[in-house]
Amino acid sequence: MLGIAGAYLLTRAAQAAVTEDDPPTPEQLVADLRALDPTLATLVGALLPKQWTSQLAALLSTLARLGSQQDPETAFEYLHSQYVTSAQTMSGLVGTPDGVADLMLTLAGTGPRTFDFTSGTGSLLRMAADRALAGTTPTRCYAQEINPQYALITLLRLWFVHLRARRAGQSPEPPVVKVGDSLLADALPELRADVVVANFPFGVHDWGHERLAYDPRWAYGLPPRTEPELAWVQHALAHLSPSGTAVLLMPPAAASRPAGRRIRAELIRRGALRAVIALPAGLMPPSGIGLHIWVFTQPSQVSPSAGDLLLVDTTVAAPDHSLRELVTGAWDAYANNRYEELPGVHRTVQVIDILDDQVDLTPRRHLPRADESTDDPAQTLATITEFAGLLRHIAQALPPVRPAEEATLREAPRADVADLIRSGVISVQRMSGSRSTAAVSTVALTAADILSRRPASGAITRAADSPGPQVNAGDILIPVVGRTIDARVATPEQVGAELGPGLQLVRVDESRFDPWFVAGVISCSDNLRVAGRASSAAGGALRIDIRRLTIPVLPLKQQQAYGDAFRRLAAFRTTLDHAAEIGAALAREISDALTTGTLELSP
Repeated sequence: MLGIAGAYLLTRAAQAAVTEDDPPTPEQLVADLRALDPTLATLVGALLPKQWTSQLAALLSTLARLGSQQDPETAFEYLHSQYVTSAQTMSGLVGTPDGVADLMLTLAGTGPRTFDFTSGTGSLLRMAADRALAGTTPTRCYAQEINPQYALITLLRLWFVHLRARRAGQSPEPPVVKVGDSLLADALPELRADVVVANFPFGVHDWGHERLAYDPRWAYGLPPRTEPELAWVQHALAHLSPSGTAVLLMPPAAASRPAGRRIRAELIRRGALRAVIALPAGLMPPSGIGLHIWVFTQPSQVSPSAGDLLLVDTTVAAPDHSLRELVTGAWDAYANNRYEELPGVHRTVQVIDILDDQVDLTPRRHLPRADESTDDPAQTLATITEFAGLLRHIAQALPPVRPAEEATLREAPRADVADLIRSGVISVQRMSGSRSTAAVSTVALTAADILSRRPASGAITRAADSPGPQVNAGDILIPVVGRTIDARVATPEQVGAELGPGLQLVRVDESRFDPWFVAGVISCSDNLRVAGRASSAAGGALRIDIRRLTIPVLPLKQQQAYGDAFRRLAAFRTTLDHAAEIGAALAREISDALTTGTLELSP
């Protein structure tokens, strides 16, 4: 439906007014497009559904008003941003945030042909086209997408840029957008692109292992059934020109799964894989894990050379660098033979040091922290003592509890959250959609920031005139998607930060509700059954709609007593997670020290 909306807006771009009272039929819409642009009409005509719906009629009526207030491209981009970020979207789409897309395209560089073989709604290609229009190197965008609606949206978003280029006096070639499964039905088999970028779906089980057993794309080996990501990697390389660069988002498990070690070994042995970059958690909502970026170049057919592999871990603290500067600076220096290691953050590793029986490409495995040392046994023993103290502190951090004599909360009257929102004592806010083509980059809170109780660390690009809600003291922050409901009250370091995508902010009237009490009762495990709805997020996560919940109504003083307990429990969980990280590092340090002989077993 959004794709049809874009086609409608394009036809109105050439008209001064809307004269018809009823929405046009698909045939009329294509006829209008043909008068505007015959090439676009042909492309859109093949993708438009043949039936209108009552919802579409209402949408077109709204668009007629919206298009009279804003130019068609701005209106369509606003609708697109709402479509992608809305909690109501259940379509399986996981877009690429602007900050991640910008990083990927900066690593990939520029060239006459840019290809995304799982384009979604075209976020990566739209940014590539915009950058080419603003720069000196034009690019023709190629896309393939299995979902026809997404393919149509990709086409229309690229066509708006195409029209801008024509109005600027350029003669760009039109974008090429194909529909189909890129692995099973490659629609552009002859294409060799200078830039290949993709954020493809992870963990697809039925990707065609049996049907593609003898496919010529498997130059580095037949991907195992459980390694669809390595099939996508080889598909990208099969479409990469000799001088091109491919940049792909990858799940972190693909760097170390045993089934893929032979293909990983071939990729680095023959010089195709050039860099693995670990991203911080929370950059790609709804996923809470930190993804990887793999960077590829086409190995020389004459004299293939493995060289070194660049490994970057952006999850460690690097206070003097932004994420973009850190990664692109390391890659630029590496690609231009002037590389200098940043201990604990990035380094180059000889291929021979990776080609063991695991071929583990996880950056952290090859990047010991600059402040870690297994050569000093006294430091290791001191860390053991500190860790033991931390464990004692964790045990004491739990609130005092006893068997209940009265079921105070269970028997308390309850109020519907939806009614409390309507009455104004509770409000719920989220990041708004873009309303302007003018964009700014800013720092915003992520789901990972909320769960780890740290300051804002996410990088987002948003409309200059559409900032997200700012966090106030006492605000309750909840990830929109999750396997549990994790409601946390904003820390002092988070106050004043901007709300990022994938989060919802709950603000209560503190004369009637204690924020920590509300956060605690919302986070009850049983509430997931009521507030959670089936989601497109990977791994069975649910979308959280707190309006479905009820909360106990207690005097404020009683709420505050419970709220203090919930606050202590939240701090306990955060400290426990921190202890788990320290404990894992300590176990590795002791193991290394025993192996190297700097420590020995006590009698």
